[in-house]
Amino acid sequence: MDFFFDDLALPSSSQSFNIQHEDPQTRTGHRFTPQTNESPNMPQDPTSSGGKSFFMSTTEGQEQHTSSSIADISRRVQELVEKINDSRNTDQKVLDSFQEKLVEKVTETCQQMKEHMYTIYEENSNEMQVKLQELSEVLESCIKLNSELVEASQALASLRGALAISQASEP
Repeated sequence: MDFFFDDLALPSSSQSFNIQHEDPQTRTGHRFTPQTNESPNMPQDPTSSGGKSFFMSTTEGQEQHTSSSIADISRRVQELVEKINDSRNTDQKVLDSFQEKLVEKVTETCQQMKEHMYTIYEENSNEMQVKLQELSEVLESCIKLNSELVEASQALASLRGALAISQASEP
């Protein structure tokens, strides 16, 4: 008894997919291709032992219909695999484009942060320069006042000495 599923594009149980992982050097996407373990014209009996084939006698028309159905399924599977591979290539291109734009944006943002940082450094330097100038003026003033204080102290000491001499000479 033969069953045909014309609307389904499912691989037979003997088909497998060979998955090839992405090579980071070439950046090719994941791809897979169908592989069959049997000849499309030779159905395999799952109940036979030792891998022996079980052949049913069919008419030539049934064999042609079976062969064309298998070929149609194989063609559909191959088309699906190609669509998946094309979709993966597109996804890779979109991701690469996103990565490039992200790197550009991060670089631009870092440059803006550097410029802002240097602007703040410049402003801080100018403020420190003003404060250092003020400090220098205050220190110069302190030096001047200290000199005046030393002179005044010496003058007072001389005056005291003079007063002490004049008091000692008056009887």
